[in-house]
Amino acid sequence: MELIVTIFNTLFYTPIVNLLIFAFKVLEGAGVPGALGLAIALITIIIRLLIWPMTASQVKSTQKMAALKPHLDELKKKHKEDKQAFAAAQMALFKEHGVNPAGGCLPALLQIPIFIALYQAILNVFPTGDQGGLEKINSVLYNNWLHLTSIPDPNFLGFSLAWKPSDFGSYGPLLLLIPVMTALLTFIQSKMMLPNKVPSIRKNDTPQEKKEKESMEDAMASIQGQMVYLMPVMVGYFALQFPIGLAIYWNTFTIMGIIQQYMIAGWGGMAGLVKKLRG
Repeated sequence: MELIVTIFNTLFYTPIVNLLIFAFKVLEGAGVPGALGLAIALITIIIRLLIWPMTASQVKSTQKMAALKPHLDELKKKHKEDKQAFAAAQMALFKEHGVNPAGGCLPALLQIPIFIALYQAILNVFPTGDQGGLEKINSVLYNNWLHLTSIPDPNFLGFSLAWKPSDFGSYGPLLLLIPVMTALLTFIQSKMMLPNKVPSIRKNDTPQEKKEKESMEDAMASIQGQMVYLMPVMVGYFALQFPIGLAIYWNTFTIMGIIQQYMIAGWGGMAGLVKKLRG
C-alpha cells in the first residue's frame, strides 16, 4: 500500500501540485485577478492536451466499433454454435480494421488518479485555519521559487473556490448554477458520444434483420437511459458536494472533451437537438 501511495504521489500528485502553483505564481505575478481559479482551468487544459492523442484514439475506436456492428452480426450468425471460432473471427476482424477493443479503457482509467491528485492539490491550497496545508504544499514543490508564503487567495468571479454549492443557504442560491452547468455539460458530451441514428427497420428486411435492428434499438435505449441521463445527474450531485475549485477542473475537462468529440465525430447523438435549436 505504501508503495502505491509513493507511486501515486511521484507520478500524479507532486507534478500536478507543482504545475498548479507554477501557473498560479505566473498569473498572480502578472496581476491577473482570480489567479488560482484560472490556474486550475489552465492546467486542466494542459492535462487534456497531453492525453489528447489517447482520447482521440478512444473516440475513433468507438466509431470503428459502431461501423463494424453489421460485420459482427454476420460473424455471430456464422459461428453461433462455436464461441471459440466466433472469438477468433472477431479478433481477426478487429485486427483487419485496426480496432483495439481495450483502447478506450486507458484514457478513462488515467483520469481517475489525475482527478484524485487535483482534488487533493486544490483542497491543500485552500485556507485551513493553520499552516498545515501550506507546509504540505511547500514540502513537495520542486523549487524554492515556487514556495508559498501565504495561502493563495481563493476568490474567483465573486466566489470562493473552497465553497461547496451545497452550502448555498450560507453563500447564496447562485451557487446552484454550478452543479446545473456541470450536469448540462456532461449531458451534452454523453449525448454526442451516441451514434446519430440507429438503422431503421424496412419492409424488405428479413425476420433476422428486423430482430437484430430491434435488439440494437433496445440496446441504444438502454445506453441512453444509463449514460445520457443517469450520468449527468450523478456528476451534478457530486458537483453539489465538492468545492467549486474541483468543478472548474471537471467543467473545463468536459468542454475540452466536447470540442474533441465534435472535431472527430461531429455532433453525434446531439445532431437532432442541435438542428431543432437552430430552427
